[in-house]
Amino acid sequence: MEVVRPLIFSGGVGKIGGFIIVCKLYLRMKMKKALLEEQIQWILSYIQGGLVDVWKENVLEDLEEGILEYETVGEIFHRYKKGIQRRR
Repeated sequence: MEVVRPLIFSGGVGKIGGFIIVCKLYLRMKMKKALLEEQIQWILSYIQGGLVDVWKENVLEDLEEGILEYETVGEIFHRYKKGIQRRR
């Protein structure tokens, strides 16, 4: 079954919901057995531009240092959404 990949996400508040849904669907259908680190790296490959690049860099640095603050993919989205809401 073919599953749509997400569009590049640049941090827009109005687009985060759709981005999360497409990512979660793809991960469940195509990457269910992948390690959490691989899933996070896949998600990050679709995130570019603006302030979201700073957040992405921080997550990548943590992954490189072996510091994984997330136990699930849902947590990475939850923390990002929480950060957006604080900036408003």
